Amino acid sequence: MAHQSSQPGVLMISGANRGIGRAVAERCLADGYRLSLGCHAPAALSGTILAASEQVLLCPYEAREPATAVAWVAATVERFGGLDGVLNIAGVLVKTPFLFADGEEEQIRHGLDVNLMGPWWLTRAAWPHLQRSGRGRVINLASMSGKRVKGRMAAYPVSKFALMALGQAMANSGWEHGIRVTSVCPGWVNTGMAAGVVGTPVAAMTQPEDVAAVVSNVLQLPNAAVPQEVAINCNLER
Repeated sequence: MAHQSSQPGVLMISGANRGIGRAVAERCLADGYRLSLGCHAPAALSGTILAASEQVLLCPYEAREPATAVAWVAATVERFGGLDGVLNIAGVLVKTPFLFADGEEEQIRHGLDVNLMGPWWLTRAAWPHLQRSGRGRVINLASMSGKRVKGRMAAYPVSKFALMALGQAMANSGWEHGIRVTSVCPGWVNTGMAAGVVGTPVAAMTQPEDVAAVVSNVLQLPNAAVPQEVAINCNLER
């Protein structure tokens, strides 16, 4: 993937401060991409390989604030001259159940704002540049919770089911322009979000670097072979 034949591709990655987002960013940097990283706290990456690289631009980004998405896209294009991919990795775990208590509705809105509207606003802002790439890529970090619902948690799976639908809508809109969209759907991943999970030992979970390897492989596939979704299971799904 390349915006120009003589230059490596340019990727925007949200949620790069930690966990899966950081692992994906480090893998993509190793793969040779130029990166624009949207971070809640860019200063937190100080001293890391990402902050030290001339191939990386760090930008402030808040998934709940659409204006930061627009500003981030503009800064990316100004720095690199274009962009070839948007990787929507930022997300939040909201455990609100279907029978939520009065006052908990704000938690539901928060989950939808971050997990659904964040990727929507960002990818919409980047869309003209992805079209010009001719081989644009969008990768949305969904979840196995975007494919089935277990237990009584409702807000999180609802937001991820919606993100899966958004990915399909993106694919429909971008196909003729060479844009390909993939929803990556892991189960439990060994990050802070999975802290305290009962029943799946940390060593048995998918590791952030494993997800990053999957993303790396998807980015390297030609237009005719990009999967619409990839399920990553650390537990047997019945």
